[in-house]
Amino acid sequence: MACSSSVQDIAALGWQVLALDVFIVASTFTLAVLLGQRWLGLDRRTAALIGAGSAICGAAAVLASAPVVRARAHDVGVAVATVVVFGTLGMALYPWLGQWLWPDGLETALGYGIYTGATVHEVAQVVVAGSAVSAAAAHTAVITKMLRVLLLAPFLLLLSWWLGRVPQGAAARQPLAVPWFALGFLAVVGLHSSGLLPERVVQWAYSLTRCC
Repeated sequence: MACSSSVQDIAALGWQVLALDVFIVASTFTLAVLLGQRWLGLDRRTAALIGAGSAICGAAAVLASAPVVRARAHDVGVAVATVVVFGTLGMALYPWLGQWLWPDGLETALGYGIYTGATVHEVAQVVVAGSAVSAAAAHTAVITKMLRVLLLAPFLLLLSWWLGRVPQGAAARQPLAVPWFALGFLAVVGLHSSGLLPERVVQWAYSLTRCC
């Protein structure tokens, strides 16, 4: 089964998956900030970075959020280590958890894939956790995950507003980190959906993903 994605694949998951991703991002970030500050004694910058990494795409989200929260190197290091450790644990535990929660064949591929893509931190960790169950689960997980990654840009804007860091002048401006790999994903999805690529090119590209 090919794991290439098309507009039809994304549409097949429905708006509910996008709504789930939005809920996961909002709730995970909020809980990380509240629990991190009140229960764990973290400062707001570290808690916000951990929340961003856990909610969206791991270390990439931490590094993208660092200029917005004006984080120190120490804050970034703690946040990256946290999301990598817990993401790696999730990558190892999710296949076992998926078999326990969804023991019924085809429904496992869909339910487990959506669950994995909506909650595991890093894109690579999603691929590994999904592939451990089935190619169908990995396919669904990656699409769900990339929809979640696309929320990074609006998240950074909202984070800037929430922290009261809206720049007052040109000298204070921080460049907004654009998730180029997510936009590239959308571009490839559009190209694949257009039907312009010969089938042998599609199969060649898919073979590269399997060997690399």
